[in-house]
Amino acid sequence: MAGRGLSAPLPLLLLLVLVGILPAAQGSGYLSGYRLRSRLQRDRQIRNVRPNIILVLTDDQDIELGSMQAMNKTRHIMEKGGTHFSNAFSTTPMCCPSRSSILTGKYVHNHHTYTNNENCSSPSWQAHHEPHTFAVHLNNSGYRTAFFGKYLNEYNGSYVPPGWREWVALVKNSRFYNYTLCRNGVREKHSSDYQKDYLTDIITNDSINYFRTSKRMYPHRPVMMVLSHVAPHGPEDSAPQYSTAFPNASQHITPSYNYAPNLDKHWILRYTGPMKPVHMQFTNMLQRRRMQTLLSVDDSMEKMYNMLVETGELDNTYLIYTSDHGYHIGQFGLVKGKSMPYEFDIRVPFYVRGPNVEHGATNPHIVLNVDLAPTLLDMAGLDIPAEMDGKSILKLLDTDRPVNRFQLNRKGKTWRDSFLVERGKLPHKRADGKEMAQEENFLPKYQRVKDLCQKAEYQTSCQQPGQKWQCVENPTGKLRLYKCKGMASLYAPRMQALMARGASLLSPTANSDSCDCGNVGFKPSVLKRKRLLTKKGSSVSSYSEMKSSKTASRKRWARSVSFELDGDLYAVDLEEGYQPLGSRNSSWATDRRREEGNEDDMEEFSGMGVTAKPTTSNKLTPPAALKVTYRCSILMNDTVKCDGGLYKSLQAWKDHKLHIEHEIETLQTKIKNLREVKGHLKKVRPEECQCDTPSYLLKNKESFRLNTGRMHSLRMPSKQKNQWLQKEQKRRKKLRKFLKRLQNNDTCSMPGLTCFTHDNHHWQTAPFWTMGPFCACTSANNNTYWCLRTINDTHNFLFCEFATGFLEYFDLNTDPYQLINAVSTLDRNALNNMHQQLMDLRGCKGHKQCNPEKGGKERNYFSEYRGQIWEGWVG
Repeated sequence: MAGRGLSAPLPLLLLLVLVGILPAAQGSGYLSGYRLRSRLQRDRQIRNVRPNIILVLTDDQDIELGSMQAMNKTRHIMEKGGTHFSNAFSTTPMCCPSRSSILTGKYVHNHHTYTNNENCSSPSWQAHHEPHTFAVHLNNSGYRTAFFGKYLNEYNGSYVPPGWREWVALVKNSRFYNYTLCRNGVREKHSSDYQKDYLTDIITNDSINYFRTSKRMYPHRPVMMVLSHVAPHGPEDSAPQYSTAFPNASQHITPSYNYAPNLDKHWILRYTGPMKPVHMQFTNMLQRRRMQTLLSVDDSMEKMYNMLVETGELDNTYLIYTSDHGYHIGQFGLVKGKSMPYEFDIRVPFYVRGPNVEHGATNPHIVLNVDLAPTLLDMAGLDIPAEMDGKSILKLLDTDRPVNRFQLNRKGKTWRDSFLVERGKLPHKRADGKEMAQEENFLPKYQRVKDLCQKAEYQTSCQQPGQKWQCVENPTGKLRLYKCKGMASLYAPRMQALMARGASLLSPTANSDSCDCGNVGFKPSVLKRKRLLTKKGSSVSSYSEMKSSKTASRKRWARSVSFELDGDLYAVDLEEGYQPLGSRNSSWATDRRREEGNEDDMEEFSGMGVTAKPTTSNKLTPPAALKVTYRCSILMNDTVKCDGGLYKSLQAWKDHKLHIEHEIETLQTKIKNLREVKGHLKKVRPEECQCDTPSYLLKNKESFRLNTGRMHSLRMPSKQKNQWLQKEQKRRKKLRKFLKRLQNNDTCSMPGLTCFTHDNHHWQTAPFWTMGPFCACTSANNNTYWCLRTINDTHNFLFCEFATGFLEYFDLNTDPYQLINAVSTLDRNALNNMHQQLMDLRGCKGHKQCNPEKGGKERNYFSEYRGQIWEGWVG
C-alpha cells in the first residue's frame, strides 16, 4: 500500500513537468523571435538615422545688397529653425568655378576651372573631377541622389554626370523661359508659358514629387537632393504675380555705390568712372527685378518645408540654403556683375537647419563653398577624402555632444581664421614652352600708356634736354607715346628734297580702259620709311605699285605720291601740291576740308581732319597745325591745342565732347559702309592683264601655292605647328567677333574690358526697360588676383595681390566698404608675412594645408617677420 501510495503521484508529476516544459519552450521561442524582430527594427532605425539632405542653391545672390530682405518665408524657416552663418564666403566669385568647387570641395587651383569658359564642363573636367564629386560618394553609400536646375555654364546636356539617380539639369546658362532641360539623358525643350515652363516652379515641383515618390517606394532609404535655382541671375524674369513688387527697391545703394573713380585701386577701378544717369536708373530696375525673382524661390522654400512636415521627415532632414557667389550693382561705378574680390561679390547667404542644429543661432565662424562637399559627406556618415580642400562644418553645428566632466579646462573649437580668394586663368605659355608666372603679366597697353603719361617727364612737348618720348592725346581721346626726334626742324628740308626728286621721276598719263602693256619694264619699288629717314636722295615710287612683287603692274600712272615722315603720312599731288593725310597712329577719316592758315576760321567740321590749301610759294612745307575739330587742332609737335573757351567753360567742354562722340559714330558707320563696298568690289574684280607672263606659270600658279603650303607644313615641327594652329584659331575667332559686331552695328567694346549692351528689347517680361540702349564695361578677362581674407578676434582685413604686381589692403574694422586702399600704411614685415601666407594658400592641397587654424591663440600678422624679404610688391 505504501509503495502504491508512493508511485501514484508519478504520472501527475510527469504531467506537471511536461506542462511546465512546454510553456518554457514556447516562451523561449517567443523571446528568440522578439530578439530577431528587435534586431531588424534596430537595423532599420540605424538606417533611418542617416538623414535626408537637401541643398538649395541660388545663382548670383548677394547678402551685402539686401537680397534676403525679399525672402521673409525663407528667413523664418531657416533663421528661427536653424543657424545662420554670418561669415560665409565664395572662394571664387564666378559661376562655373564656384560651382565646381561646391561639387568637388576643392579650390580653383586644384580643379582647374578658372573661368566660366575655360575647363567648364570640359572633357578634362568630366574625366578627372566629375567622377569624384560628393554625389558619387553619396550614391555609392545608398543615398537616392537627385539634381534639379542649373549645373555648369557650359554643360551641353549630352550626358548624365556620374552619381545622380535623378537628373533634371539646365542646358547651358541661366534662363527662366525658352530653355532646354536634360531629363535623365533626354533633351526637353520649354517655351514661354508660365504655367508650364517657369523654371523655378519646375525645379520646385519636380523635386517635391521625387522626394515623395522615393519615400513611398523606399521608405528606409535616405534622399539627397540639390535644388539649383537660376534666380536671381539674368535675364531676371519674375513670375507674373510678382512683376509689380518692390517699386522703390534701393537696398543696393550702399556707401560704395557709384564711388568712382578709385585711383588707389587696381586698373579696372582706376579706369571706371562715375555712372551716367541712365546707368543709375538701370541699377534701380535691376535690383527690383532680381528681388522679384527671389519671391518665387521664397515660395519654393515654403513648399519644401511643408512637404517635409507632411511626410514626417522634417526632424531627420538637413536643409541648407546658400548661393554660388555674391553680386554688385553700381558699387565702385561698376554697373553690374561679379568677379571682384570685395565683400559684395564674395559674401553669400548661408543657413542650415536639421538634426542637432541650434535654433535661432548666428554662427560667426568662416564657412566657404569648398566646405559644402565634405559637410554633406559628414552628414551622411561617410569618410571625407583627404584631397578635398574644405572642412566639414558639422562640428560647428552639434549641440548634443556630451561634455567630459573630468575635462575642466576645455579648449574652444579650433577653426580657420583665413582663406584664399582667387580668380584667374592658367599661366601663359612662352615661346620656349616654359610657363610664365602670372606676376609677369602686364596691364593692357592703353592702361600702361595712361599710367606713363601721368609722369612729368612725358608731359612736355619734347623740350627737355635728353627727352626721348612725349605723351599726346589723339582726336579719339586716347593717349599715345611719340618719340622725340626734333620733328619741326626735320620736316621742311626732308620734304623739299623728297618732292624735288619725286616730281622728276613721275608724270601723269591718261587713263585707258584697254589692256595697255606698254612700259612693262618700269616697276618702281615700294617707298619705305627707312629710306626716307636715312637717304634724302632716294627716289619716290608710284603708290599704285604697293604689291608689285605679287601682282602685275597697274595700268595707270599715279597722280599723287604718298610718303611717311616721322609717323605722319603725306600725299603729294604732282599737279597741285601736297595733302597731309594724318598720323599713322590714329584712326582719322579721309574726308577732310580745306582750311586757311588762320586759326580763327571756325568753319563747320564734317570729319576727323582737314586738308591744307597749296601755298602760292613753290616751297612745300607742312602746315603749322592740323585742324581736327572746329575748336581743336594738332600742332607740329603732336600736341593738341583748343581755343580758350573749352578750358574755361564746363558746358562748352561737354558740348564739344558730345560733338566728337557723334563724329566718331558717324565715321564708324561710314567705315562699315566702306567695308561693304570693299567686299562687293572683291567679288566683282575683273581679270588682270597678264602681259609677258609665261603661260606655264599662270596654269601652275595655284598648284604651286598648294605645294608650297604642303612643304611648309611638312618642314614645320608638330609642336610649332600646333602652336601656330592655336594662334590662328584665336586670330580667326577675334576676327569673327569683330565682324559680327560690325554687322550688328555694335560699337560697345573697350580694349581689355568685357562690355555689355542693354536696350528696350532685352527684358521680355514686366517690368520693362524703356530708356533706350546703353553700353557699359564692367570687368576684364585678364583680371587675375589672389587674396587673403582674415577674420579673427583682433583682425578683419582683405589683402590682395594682382597679376600686375599691384597690391590692395583693406582694414574692414575701420573701412567695412573697402573705400580706401590702405596698403601704404603697412610696414615691410606685415606685407611679407601676409604675402608668405598667401603663397602657402595658393599652392595648398587638401584640408590640412588649406585651412590654417587659429586655435586658442590669435595669429599676429604685424609681429616681426623673420623670413625672406619679398621684393615683388607694388603699392
